[in-house]
Amino acid sequence: MGRVTVRRPVLRIEDGQTRRRPDALAAEEPLEIRVDGRPLAVTMRTPGHDVELAHGFLLTEGVIGDREDVATARYCDSVDDSGRNTYNVLDVALAPGVAPPDDSVERRFYTTSSCGVCGKASLDAVRTRTRYAPGADPVRLTTEVLAGLPDTLRAAQAVFETTGGLHGAGLFHADGTLVVAREDVGRHNAVDKVLGNALLDGGVPASGTVLMVSGRASFELTQKAVMAGVPVLAAVSAPSSLAVEMAREAGMTLVGFLRGRSMNVYAGAERVVTADAPLVGG
Repeated sequence: MGRVTVRRPVLRIEDGQTRRRPDALAAEEPLEIRVDGRPLAVTMRTPGHDVELAHGFLLTEGVIGDREDVATARYCDSVDDSGRNTYNVLDVALAPGVAPPDDSVERRFYTTSSCGVCGKASLDAVRTRTRYAPGADPVRLTTEVLAGLPDTLRAAQAVFETTGGLHGAGLFHADGTLVVAREDVGRHNAVDKVLGNALLDGGVPASGTVLMVSGRASFELTQKAVMAGVPVLAAVSAPSSLAVEMAREAGMTLVGFLRGRSMNVYAGAERVVTADAPLVGG
């Protein structure tokens, strides 16, 4: 298995002084996901939790909806010059009766660590229908709980503390208890790992939860949360216009610019409670 971090020499310049020293960098390697032997996608990711990543990816693309939809997941057909397994190809065998992914899921190009929908045939293909629409989820969260999520997620990002180069995602209960946190060079991969973990643990649909992400709330991350039945998505940075549109269409609560006790609620404000009363509008 590839390492999560690698060390490389760096020239450090500070206050006019220079010195050479090793520096820890976040590892980035390609992962090819195959389904029943057929190449489906290649994503640049931080090695580790690859089975979760594949399950999360297939869940959020609408290929599977339950852990029982997958028969096996195993590494295969990837060796370096010395013949050692690089663990960079993962083949997922679907359970009998589960339909294979259609052409709309297949990536036309590889997926970079900054883009999880690059190469999609069309935007319409990205608007996947979810089996677990979160609109009817009755969960309520206090602003105090929401305010504490970024710090809790950051405390769980051990590799970020070492490298400063990874995105984080965490799934929380409505009382602020952390269920699982994952890190990756790709924000979409971090989310897929979290949702894949939830799927494998029988936690999908992810009713009554909050998905917290360390960056912005893009359309793609919003869609992933919707596909897993997550009723609340929170981000420390801004959402995109399309993310807000999707959240409103799906009945999801979307919180952006969550920093300390300040935040913007872009959709589903009725789930956010402050001073013993829900917010209105949105």
